Amino acid sequence: MLGVFFQTLPFFLVIGLGYGAGRRGFFSPEGTLWLTRFVFYFALSAMLFRFSANLTLADVLDWSVVLAYLSASLVVYLLATIVAMLRGLRVAEAAIEAQCAVVGNVGFLGVPMLAMLMGEAAIGPVMLVLAVDLLVFGSLVVILITGARDGRMSPAILRSIGGGLIRNPMIVAIAAGFLWSGLALPIPAPMNAFLALLGGAATPCALFAIGASLAEKTAERPHVAAWLSSCKLVLHPAAVAVSALWVFELPGYAAAVVIAAAALPVAGNVFIIAQSYGVAPRRVSSAIFLSTGAALISVSVVIGWTATLY
Repeated sequence: MLGVFFQTLPFFLVIGLGYGAGRRGFFSPEGTLWLTRFVFYFALSAMLFRFSANLTLADVLDWSVVLAYLSASLVVYLLATIVAMLRGLRVAEAAIEAQCAVVGNVGFLGVPMLAMLMGEAAIGPVMLVLAVDLLVFGSLVVILITGARDGRMSPAILRSIGGGLIRNPMIVAIAAGFLWSGLALPIPAPMNAFLALLGGAATPCALFAIGASLAEKTAERPHVAAWLSSCKLVLHPAAVAVSALWVFELPGYAAAVVIAAAALPVAGNVFIIAQSYGVAPRRVSSAIFLSTGAALISVSVVIGWTATLY
């Protein structure tokens, strides 16, 4: 377990470096925004395209993995929603809190970290987790918030969701990569070197951007943040472990990857959604701040345990 901790420590040290740079004012919020855009639209997209272009959809798509992760996530999502409703929160606030409980930082943290720690074979299951988070839970939170405000579903909601998915560079990069692979097109050596060079920037830049963005966040309502962080760091991977190992009986390696992916801290894009719709952004900010700090220990423990599965 100590060995795993030292393996994950460099990733969190880069996050800490970004946090320190942001807190000291050396890296401004505007700089963080542009670095995040670089990672989101260029570096991470290049990494995902390169990975998916060297795979086939048949190699990656495993409905048992999808269902194991999705069903466990829905249980935690429902639990977080019930607790929020019992506290008297509105549907929109409950939806945002439930989003914090199940949507982890798979894109910026999970893809580069798990690929390095668990091998490039982890990319397939991680991309399935990312797809579920983006397609299912990313759509669900918009439907719940917008539907609660308007009192009904409308075609405009579906158009908004569809447009958002089409414009998401991670989805576009994965789809384009699988299309390239499906057409059996070779990747020319210069193009492969270009993608490797650009994609190689994703890991340090994404981690630094995570840390710098945390510098703008504060731990308000710590009891709520602690509850949501516990859901994300403890209950979510525990539920996925039960589902993957005993309900769907996934192979050890696939189970280990999805459990590790479920253990990641709250995703930054949950804050973007909360801020865009004006629904509890400070609460989400606190959950991201606290869960990312605690993840140094919790993620190491989970990855260390999952290493015994394969």
